[in-house]
Amino acid sequence: MDVPIDMPMMEAQPSYDELQRKLIPLWQVIGRAQLGGQDEDDNTIVVIPSMTVDMELTSAIQQAYEERFLFLLLLLRQPRVRLVYVTSGEIAPNIVDYYLHLLPGVTSGHARKRLFLISPLDTSSRPLSRKLLDRPRLLDQIRALAVDVDRAHIVPFNTTDLERELAVRLGIPMYAADPRFFHLGTKSGSRRIFMEEGVSHPIGFEDLATESDVVHAILKMRLAKPEIQQVIVKLNEGVSGLGNAVVDLRSLPAPGAPAEFGAVEQRLREMQFEMPGARYEDYLDKLQLGGAVVEELVSGDEIRSPSAQMRITPLGEVELLSTHDQVLGGPTGQSYLGARFPADTAYGPAIMREAAKVARRFAREGVIGRFALDFVVVRTYGGEWRPYAIEVNLRKGGTTHPFLTLQYLTDGHFDPDSGEFLTARGDRKCYRASDHVESPSYHMFTPDALFDIVSRHHLHFDHASQTGVILHMVSGVGDLGRFGMTVIADDHDEVEALYARTVGIFDEEAQAALR
Repeated sequence: MDVPIDMPMMEAQPSYDELQRKLIPLWQVIGRAQLGGQDEDDNTIVVIPSMTVDMELTSAIQQAYEERFLFLLLLLRQPRVRLVYVTSGEIAPNIVDYYLHLLPGVTSGHARKRLFLISPLDTSSRPLSRKLLDRPRLLDQIRALAVDVDRAHIVPFNTTDLERELAVRLGIPMYAADPRFFHLGTKSGSRRIFMEEGVSHPIGFEDLATESDVVHAILKMRLAKPEIQQVIVKLNEGVSGLGNAVVDLRSLPAPGAPAEFGAVEQRLREMQFEMPGARYEDYLDKLQLGGAVVEELVSGDEIRSPSAQMRITPLGEVELLSTHDQVLGGPTGQSYLGARFPADTAYGPAIMREAAKVARRFAREGVIGRFALDFVVVRTYGGEWRPYAIEVNLRKGGTTHPFLTLQYLTDGHFDPDSGEFLTARGDRKCYRASDHVESPSYHMFTPDALFDIVSRHHLHFDHASQTGVILHMVSGVGDLGRFGMTVIADDHDEVEALYARTVGIFDEEAQAALR
């Protein structure tokens, strides 16, 4: 399918729609591959983990996040799968070796012959998709590696007009939501869906575009619920909580009082940002450009932040994949740091039932691919947990890579009714995953040093017991002083013990090196 480089996407949309229809007959292969099953037919997976998001990433952070998808190398356990993996900069050979040695049932040499690493060698902050679109010859190379484009599909991180154009230019369909559904994954779009589908969510307002809009929205919220103590402003396109800011409403004039407007306006200008170094004027510029919501910051005696992950197949089938308890941090406690799997069974099945309402709506709209819903659950002491849906992440998020790592290594499945994960052998498994295993002393480590520490202390994943530690995002350890890891064990207590032991060993190794 030849598409001119300068073809407007209004004209390219019909080509994209035609291309996406290939996923329907291809789903038998894709679905089996994504579940870790075996297939006797050739199948090419093109991984393009472009972070097309509203923030500027350093080259080290960008490369580390692009390598977060390297768990997909585990799909090479299927002897007929070819994997084309594209990153902005080159992936170090020792990092590739690490993942290939995790493969069960196939030699790493056989797998390596079916792995093709492609890079534009461009470490600028531009999205990877843009870098590829600017290099037609590189696109020709990727297309040629697919061998049979009718048995190939693209796996992106998220989908914007750039990824849609990339799919059309390559002539390869993309297993992800069409960019025309982008609005459903914004903060305003999420709130509208929650209202329309009867999903419980915090009091608030959406589609705000100015400072005045936010102030008036807060005034209405205080009038409707005078006891509100804090609200949170969220940029429509913020990711990982970095577009959030908290406004303190305590000790303000009573709702409707003459001085209330000025007092709320002043509190808004004093709001606490989750993004380090954010400035109020810059935040307002982004708010005016992309819009925002404001909603109550839910409070209670006990509060947790779980999420539910789902996918919709090209056949329109809804699959309920997993629940997680998210680990949050940052200045206002809104930044995603990691997760525990599965979520507490006291509320895990309940949030999945709420999430399923949204998934069924998305299926009716024609959305496909993986996505997640974030919740806040709250209870008073001795009471029941009450869930509030917070937002939809219409993309692969921080819980995608650890869950699929566990699934590919164990051939297991998650039971949404019980809220538990069972391996193919019938064993229960849990994990804790983090993208932020960090310390100033970790700057001294190299990826090889991390792999050596894991091996010497017998922390690596063991296929016999199906427990252990899997590292990710290791290329950034020298620049960032951080990396990621997923710790798998039989129950949450074992997971926490192994996680603490592993972090302690890394700390000890760093201190020993300093001495």
